[in-house]
Amino acid sequence: MVLSMERWVGKVAVVTGASSGIGAAIAEALVERGLKVAGLARRKDRLDALAQKLSNKKGKLYPVQTDITKEEDIINAFKWIKENLGPIHILVNNAGVLGQTSLVDGNIEIWENILDVNVLGLSIATREAIRDMRANNVDGHIIHINSVAGHQVSQIPNMNFYPASKFAVTALAETLRLEMLNLKLKIKITSVSPGPVDTEILPASMKSKYDRLIAEKQIIEPENIADAVVYALSTPPHVQIQELTVRSVDESFRNEK
Repeated sequence: MVLSMERWVGKVAVVTGASSGIGAAIAEALVERGLKVAGLARRKDRLDALAQKLSNKKGKLYPVQTDITKEEDIINAFKWIKENLGPIHILVNNAGVLGQTSLVDGNIEIWENILDVNVLGLSIATREAIRDMRANNVDGHIIHINSVAGHQVSQIPNMNFYPASKFAVTALAETLRLEMLNLKLKIKITSVSPGPVDTEILPASMKSKYDRLIAEKQIIEPENIADAVVYALSTPPHVQIQELTVRSVDESFRNEK
């Protein structure tokens, strides 16, 4: 199988949650390979700084301030992209939140925010991207940044609502694949499921533990996930990476008491 990003050069990719962590790493990887990347996030200053950092690369990053919890923001962002950059070829749904809460004593505001970002925001962005791909006859690629928590529930204190949102992403990815089959569209769907990654999503209350795990390489880097995204995008048009799990070789922390 020949892997190549050539067919995407000069094309438009949308990356949500692009201001830091995995999203920033993905945006950087795509800009380096010659794509026009619309980076969506609430923190415009972070996006501007990343755009400046990447100003001498093959492609270009376009900061688009967007609150992924608001449908109107997402619709307006996609409208700007279509009018200023061109047809959308790639969407990477990376924006995600963890939210520290339980089910027994759950905070409804935290629950709602997790669903708004991880499930509804992802679904709205996907809808808008596919509408544009169909209108322009584009055989594009939708990538959901999922999680190993979307396939198996682990006992992690105060993170008890997050797995449900990621199980939803797993179901949404497969349902979308089946919809594309039924509609006879050649838009690819990929779910990328990372294990623990060194990003701002990790709770600050557990920073000392995570610092140790990062040093021990039990937690991987955002660039590792960006590499996985590039791999999925590099496959030939008739090849679809349906699910890709990326995690550290050593996760012995899971056996710690």
